[in-house]
Amino acid sequence: RPPRSTLFPYTTLFRSATLEAFLDYHRQTVVMKCAGLTEEELRRPMVVSGTSMLGIVKHLGFVERWWFQEVFAARDVEFLRNEDDPDAEFRIDEHETAESVFDFYMQECDKSRTIVAEATLDDVAGNSKSVRSLRWILVRMLEETARHNGHLDILREMIDGTTGE
Repeated sequence: RPPRSTLFPYTTLFRSATLEAFLDYHRQTVVMKCAGLTEEELRRPMVVSGTSMLGIVKHLGFVERWWFQEVFAARDVEFLRNEDDPDAEFRIDEHETAESVFDFYMQECDKSRTIVAEATLDDVAGNSKSVRSLRWILVRMLEETARHNGHLDILREMIDGTTGE
């Protein structure tokens, strides 16, 4: 009997498209959760840890950068996080605006999409820091983005009572 991939040559493509579509849905939901809020509301720390909606968006941009560029594509990219300041990527500095943070997030997502388009799900990361397949990274990013959408849900409800998708 021929292997399943021979019988169904589009299976891998379909699965990749499905993972990418769900990840893009959650990426778009991140932006939607923040829509209509003022700069002050987006920056406002809402819990004891100092987490803000804009801080989560900034963090997600760095998570995209880490998994797709640093780990998978083995690119040398910059990060804010370090041992002395592990929460730096969540903090919104005075010079940053909501527009600049959302631009950063969208640019990192675009770079991730380009990397994914040039690979297959079974390709393995080119960086020795973490040996992961692209499939694993897509699932990990889907989980990370969905989890932070839950955080954004709660923070948004605390700000103005808005709930739901």
